[in-house]
Amino acid sequence: MPRALKDQIVVLTGASSGIGRATALHLGRAGAAVVLAARKADALADVAREVEALGGRALPVVTDVAEWEQIERLAVAALDRFGRIDTWVNDAGVSEYATVQQTTPQDAERIVRVNLMGQIYGTRAALMVMTKQRAGTIINVASVEGWFGVPYTAVYSASKHGVKGYTEAVRRELQSEGSPVQITIISPAGINTPFFDHARSRMGASKPMPLPPAYPPETVAEAIAYACEHPRREIVVGGAGKAFILLERLCPALLDWFLGSTGLGKKGQLSKQPDDHQDNLFAPAASPYQVHGSFADISHSTSLYTKVFELHPVLKGVLLGAGLLGGLALLRGLTGGAKEERHDGRRAQGARAARASVSSN
Repeated sequence: MPRALKDQIVVLTGASSGIGRATALHLGRAGAAVVLAARKADALADVAREVEALGGRALPVVTDVAEWEQIERLAVAALDRFGRIDTWVNDAGVSEYATVQQTTPQDAERIVRVNLMGQIYGTRAALMVMTKQRAGTIINVASVEGWFGVPYTAVYSASKHGVKGYTEAVRRELQSEGSPVQITIISPAGINTPFFDHARSRMGASKPMPLPPAYPPETVAEAIAYACEHPRREIVVGGAGKAFILLERLCPALLDWFLGSTGLGKKGQLSKQPDDHQDNLFAPAASPYQVHGSFADISHSTSLYTKVFELHPVLKGVLLGAGLLGGLALLRGLTGGAKEERHDGRRAQGARAARASVSSN
């Protein structure tokens, strides 16, 4: 069984802003020890002070997750300071808003190196420690875009698909080996964080934005903290994201139309705010590193779906079971109706034949 949060040692990448920063503060309030990793030293120092002020312990380690040697050094730093790693959270991520033709090979490679290779490196480093400990949890923060592709973020979508596939493969490998190490994937919908201030954009003068509705980063932090103590296969954050996932499963052509033909895939990701054309793709951006972004106007205060169902497996099972039974009942009704129509048709045809026979006599 995982330790209580107050007793955990957690390595957290992408800790300087957004979801990572919100998670660090959540863990600090719970009394955890947090090893904070990101590229911007002063932002990390700020987060470390906040974590300690809230009652936690913090160790900032400047890290570029795209470099294996730096991830390896991060793991060593955690062990040297705290002696073990209970949970490793891979959260660092970057993006670019552009057409496929506008996206340079260099930009595409960088996104894949940070978003996918960074999680592969982090998972490997965590496993090297946790396998010896015979305990531990790995949490990979992906995206609902790991389930379906969104236009103008094609490489980002590809990287998150990769994270999902990699995490599933690792889980099955651990199961086949009888390993006690757990691995969870967190799939957030659009989240109101500085991610959109920091993303590179080639889509004109407007700053990119999440497809509405968005959700606060604290909702994801709560899901991550929950998974630290209660490892799950997957947690989707945001009811809108879950709806898109279900639509992709049930009728992908409809989602093609919705995000492609209607133009929503582009219009829905362009805000009315001017873009400062600063980004963090290859180096930390100069813009503020904080928890929240600038899209509170389209952001829900929380995700009731996530709180009620995703963090309560029994209720989620009941919901899915009810949905399945409802679908079967609908299917039975449709097929039953079709059978009745065929039966009625045969009966009417027989009656017409009988009337014709009487008339002829």
